[in-house]
Amino acid sequence: MADALLTVEGLSLGFRGDGGFAHILDGANMTVRGGEIMGLVGESGCGKTTLARAILGVLPRHSLEIRGGRIDFGGVDMLSPDSAEAQESVRGRRVTFIPQDPFTSLNPVFTIGQQIDELMKWKSPRRAAGSSRAPALLTPYPRARRRIDREKVMEMLNLVQLPRPDQLLRKYPHEVSGGQRQRLMIAMALLPEPDLIIADEPTTALDVTIQAQILGLLRKLASDRDVAVILTTHDLGSAYEICDRITVMYAGQDVEAAPVAEFFNRPTHPYTAKLLASLPEGGGGMTGIPGELPSFYAPPPGCRFQTRCERATEGCRTRPPANVAGPGHVVRCVHPLFETAAPVQKEAQG
Repeated sequence: MADALLTVEGLSLGFRGDGGFAHILDGANMTVRGGEIMGLVGESGCGKTTLARAILGVLPRHSLEIRGGRIDFGGVDMLSPDSAEAQESVRGRRVTFIPQDPFTSLNPVFTIGQQIDELMKWKSPRRAAGSSRAPALLTPYPRARRRIDREKVMEMLNLVQLPRPDQLLRKYPHEVSGGQRQRLMIAMALLPEPDLIIADEPTTALDVTIQAQILGLLRKLASDRDVAVILTTHDLGSAYEICDRITVMYAGQDVEAAPVAEFFNRPTHPYTAKLLASLPEGGGGMTGIPGELPSFYAPPPGCRFQTRCERATEGCRTRPPANVAGPGHVVRCVHPLFETAAPVQKEAQG
């Protein structure tokens, strides 16, 4: 795809442990365009966070085995040892991260201002990449750049709707609420002026009222600044509210990718259809998905959903190809569902 910012293609990796080799990702694919919000959805344990952390390059190396595939970010091969220096210029600058739990993401013994200063010292867009190889304690933070960076910090804290930012910077993390901490995480992710933000279930630890505010803020800031976002979530309602496209993960495989309206109007993979059917209805009813996720140590051959799918046939025992179901709509299934579901109208974003 010519305008792709990020391309993940055929990524297969896992970890070796006492039980053998765990096949966590099996030929995973994802494409993210500049300025769009991609929702990465699926059940807990389906590989969403592993895929996000693989893009960031922060998976534990001592037990990690990469068995195939590639991650291309703006022409930088994020898996090649030959591009380590280019990768370093990407992580924390062109690609940033919003963690799942704002309560454990800040160091409790330093003030908020000290921690943001440290971020800006190393990841400010006004710092030349590789400008110093001296030990951290000996690396200078030029006064002129520090002053400009502080102005940008104050501007960003106002932008994420944090009151009295000058006072906030003097506080410790325990002195602010969970919603304020998550706004800080969003601000810190935006300060390096990235091209892509990976948000790993950023509203899980917040109450529902604050969740809506944070999602709306993230959507607005991404749109205003033309930043792409990968939102990993198990909450389809959140994905519906702010995403442009959605990729569905199941047991380490991407099984469907579609524009958000197409995804809700015409679920094409049997797992996607069951996932949408499991959402609570107005009357309180919901339908579960029978069976369990397959073992990562001994996954079934071919489609990993075959053990829970009524449509599974002998052909599903071999690896199914990716089938195009429509413009921009890809499904990994040999028996895709083409029946049109009841239309879902997505309201225009404010």
